[in-house]
Amino acid sequence: MTTLLTVISTLLWWVLYSSMAALAFALIGWSVLRWAERCAVVFNRIYLACLLWTLAGMLLVVGVAAHEGRLHPPYGALLGSGLLRGALVLDMLIGSVLLWRLVPRVDAHRIRPGSACMAVAVIMALGFGVATSLA
Repeated sequence: MTTLLTVISTLLWWVLYSSMAALAFALIGWSVLRWAERCAVVFNRIYLACLLWTLAGMLLVVGVAAHEGRLHPPYGALLGSGLLRGALVLDMLIGSVLLWRLVPRVDAHRIRPGSACMAVAVIMALGFGVATSLA
């Protein structure tokens, strides 16, 4: 019973933290996509794409950290890992595809792939800057 409660608690915290990060990423992505597309974009679809992207990204990073045995602070050595860098590239590809496929403009056209890549790059740059300042 304790194991079941631990798993449920872990899943709830995973979704809670992912949704908080997704909201911050969606706000950044919304402003970048609005600027890049020169047109309004649908915010709730950006949030959905960022939520799915954040859920997948957290799984990737925790999987790499567990594989390398670095689940506890300090995380400086983890940030220098080649495997984590590969996981972050995969994470950026997942984010670009999710934004490109899920986010429409208000005129019902899909955003350009370049705009999705730019939004993901800005989000990752800001996120990586915050992560390295905290580590």
